Amino acid sequence: MPTLFSPLKLGSVTLPNRIGMAAMTRNRALPKKLTATELMVKYYLQRALGGPGIIVNEGTLVARAGTEWPQAPGIWNQEQIDGWKRVIEAVHTTDAKIYCQLWHPGRCSHPDAPEQIATGEPVYAPSAIAARTGEKFRFLPGNPGYVTPTEIEDPMTLIALFKQAAINAKEAGFDGVELHCANGYLIHQFLDVTSNHRTDKWGGSVENRARFGLEALKALIEVFGPDVGVKLSPASAYNDVAMPLEDTIETFNYFISEADKLGASYIALTRYVPFLDLFIDGKSRANHFDVISTFRPVIKNAKYFANGAFTAAEAEEFVAAGKVDAVFFALPWIANPDFAKRVQARLPVDAIPDTTKFYGNLPAEMGYTDTDLELGYTDYPSHGF
Repeated sequence: MPTLFSPLKLGSVTLPNRIGMAAMTRNRALPKKLTATELMVKYYLQRALGGPGIIVNEGTLVARAGTEWPQAPGIWNQEQIDGWKRVIEAVHTTDAKIYCQLWHPGRCSHPDAPEQIATGEPVYAPSAIAARTGEKFRFLPGNPGYVTPTEIEDPMTLIALFKQAAINAKEAGFDGVELHCANGYLIHQFLDVTSNHRTDKWGGSVENRARFGLEALKALIEVFGPDVGVKLSPASAYNDVAMPLEDTIETFNYFISEADKLGASYIALTRYVPFLDLFIDGKSRANHFDVISTFRPVIKNAKYFANGAFTAAEAEEFVAAGKVDAVFFALPWIANPDFAKRVQARLPVDAIPDTTKFYGNLPAEMGYTDTDLELGYTDYPSHGF
């Protein structure tokens, strides 16, 4: 696969190939402190040794407020910075580069979440509109669903959190940062007309709904210069966001075009995948359209990354044809720590990993303890390159 394994200039660095490891929630950070652990160092090093051109770490919280996931890592204090330093030092012993995905879930939290309680703050969002899903609260009994959030009065206060997180990521040694604008989280909530009903400069028109994400992107670029990526999922209905197709194309055409002009190092678009769909009253909420080709003409300067259940052969085809510049893979990296090297050597890629062990919170009633966190995480074998 000569094209997939050709170098790629990305921002201020050159990647050895065009296979990326996408951000994946794994929930192994130290409880309460939400710092990276030695087990996480081992996990990222295993995959860095597996030959990716770039790794994007798991969604990393810019503030304690706003998490639907137990033990998701943060990057708002010195102890967390120091924890990530150990991860990055390990990754940098290989050829791989690593970006930090900066993330705020917005309305996708719950006031009874332990981390939310610790802040003494309400759940913030662009508008006081609840998402209609809520089965992912693994730390709460039953299925409480999302609550109606509090409309954030001054969104610039949240942008300040993203900028400080970028400053912290730079201190930790990350090669860049990725702004998480996808999957129904905070920035996606500002973009979407179903979750943003504001009548001020942060809502209404396409330009106003895009303002929050673009201001956040500007703040990150002030810190990292050309080494800032953007992740978007225009076809996704995850966490109850999905505009009519005409609004979707208009909104994302504008946002992508403006992000491209600002100097993003890459723009990563996730195509339709069933995992990111949402069915309400038996009907799919997602937009089923060709995301990759629709937005190709809009990207003039940034590198174009695709994501969404690609095979290696399909990735080679897309890159060779100039449809995209590179491809992010997610699930293959879980069960195949040496995924890129397997692809290059034309060795078989193992089956889909054990989904019951994705998120670390293994059920005590089944006999699991905290010492079992390596199961489905660092216990998958490498080929031995």
